[in-house]
Amino acid sequence: MRPMKYRFFCLAFLLIGSAAFTPPLRANPPNIIVIMADDLGYGDLSSYGAEDLQSPHIDQLIKRGLKFTEFYANCPVCSPTRASFISGRYPELVGVPGVIRTHPENSWGELSLGIPTVASQLKKAGYQTALIGKWHLGLTEPHWPNNRGFDYFHGWLGDMMDDYYTHRRHGINYMRRNTVTIDPQGHATDLFTQWSCDYLRQHANDEEPFFLSLCYNAPHTPIQPPPSWLKKVQQREPKTSVKRAKLIALIEHMDDGIGKILTTLNQTGLSDNTVIIFTSDNGGQLNVGANNGNLRDGKQSMYEGGLKVPTCIVWSNIIPGNTSTDHRALTMDIFPTLCQIAETDIPDTVEGISLLPTLLGKDQITDDRDFFYHRREGGTRYGGFTTNAIRRGDWKLLRNSPFSPLELYNIKTDPLELTDLAKKNPQQFRDLSAALRVQIQRGGAVPWQPTQLKSQ
Repeated sequence: MRPMKYRFFCLAFLLIGSAAFTPPLRANPPNIIVIMADDLGYGDLSSYGAEDLQSPHIDQLIKRGLKFTEFYANCPVCSPTRASFISGRYPELVGVPGVIRTHPENSWGELSLGIPTVASQLKKAGYQTALIGKWHLGLTEPHWPNNRGFDYFHGWLGDMMDDYYTHRRHGINYMRRNTVTIDPQGHATDLFTQWSCDYLRQHANDEEPFFLSLCYNAPHTPIQPPPSWLKKVQQREPKTSVKRAKLIALIEHMDDGIGKILTTLNQTGLSDNTVIIFTSDNGGQLNVGANNGNLRDGKQSMYEGGLKVPTCIVWSNIIPGNTSTDHRALTMDIFPTLCQIAETDIPDTVEGISLLPTLLGKDQITDDRDFFYHRREGGTRYGGFTTNAIRRGDWKLLRNSPFSPLELYNIKTDPLELTDLAKKNPQQFRDLSAALRVQIQRGGAVPWQPTQLKSQ
């Protein structure tokens, strides 16, 4: 059988070792599914500590593979993290330092044209590529998924929906099937789930493997669960506030959808030869009731609650179940990891590292590098300026407001980021701030302004 055959190769690989950590050639490369939730807090799954929430399907998925306890989004907001997933690079280096929005004067990025994407790279390896759900990396046609390496797109081009049922943003319909505008009926979570199940059934017997990127809008605002799901949560958790109950219901509704996808994988015989990655694009939004566990702050913030996200990788017969790792990793590491799984070259531009050694049980050091975070935003709170952070070992230097001084924390001794050590550790402060300035200069050399605004 294919999985056992590949397991034999991987065991041999573990014994022999390889500097490149590339698995041996095989006739049946695995299918790949990456599921990305939107604004899911680090503590908003029962497997990550939530006590008022039930996420049985995601929890079961996590039990089947490797759970990451130190996985970080590349940015505390949507578009930049998605740009890092797509490109394998820091977002400001591919033109997406902030959120891409409908109105050019409030849009803070444009994904650079001509760069390799994870979809285009997997296509070179013979994969069929699809994106279902939220895109959020460009509203003009050159930036649509079909022009960035995806064979098939069925979903939402924009950022947030103003309504999960009517699917509009500022009165504009951004829902597409490939390049055709569509107007489907139903809750967006249900639609993305159904379209994914349909895709799996349609491609279950294909000779070519597939790469499916499934990006839910949930649990992003508006917090709009189906009424039946809210009623169920309120009956089970009568002491929970309405605000929190609505968010719980929206997450549990998404979990149910993921359960349907896992069932479809089993029914189609795809489970044993499919790699599944589950993650979130940033931390949870506190003012709508999110739980980021024992972390400071949430979405939009350079503190840990805005950046650390629940993540797991599942690969039947390859990654042992019920395992976990505290290896530190970033969203941009997914790209090179998938390249090695698919046995295709990692583009020279990619700055993430492959986590395949960790997946295969090999010794790997993932935190012997600086981790940078960068966000540009408008409004009176940010004024078009940036917030930044750098993590080096246990030390973290951050600016959570463009109008505030840099703060220095030791995450190992102060995980809640309560004690600013900038004045007590001047050398550490100088070293990290110097490295951060270099990264800011790198990002400043990359155009990011929307073409609509530049042409005015």
